[in-house]
Amino acid sequence: MSTQALTDEARIALQAFQDMRKSKQAYFTFLQDIDTKYKSGGAASIAEKLQLEKLLSAHDTNVVAFNAAMQAVEDVDVKNALIKLMS
Repeated sequence: MSTQALTDEARIALQAFQDMRKSKQAYFTFLQDIDTKYKSGGAASIAEKLQLEKLLSAHDTNVVAFNAAMQAVEDVDVKNALIKLMS
C-alpha cells in the first residue's frame, strides 16, 4: 500500500511515527555528543542537562501522540500496511 492509499488516520499516524523517530534521534545524538565530550572525565553542564531534558520531553510527547494516532487507525488491513511502511 502506498502512502497515498492510506486513510487520513493512517497518514497522521505515519507522520507521528516520523516525528517520534526524529525526536529519538535528536535525543540520542545529543546524549552521545555529551558522552563523547566527557568520556575522559567531567560532567555535563547545567545547560546541557536542560537541553537533554527538553529533548527527552519532546520525544515523550511524540511517543504519546504516536500511540494515540495508532489507536485511531481501526482498520486492521490499513494498520498492517502502516506497520509495514514503518519497518
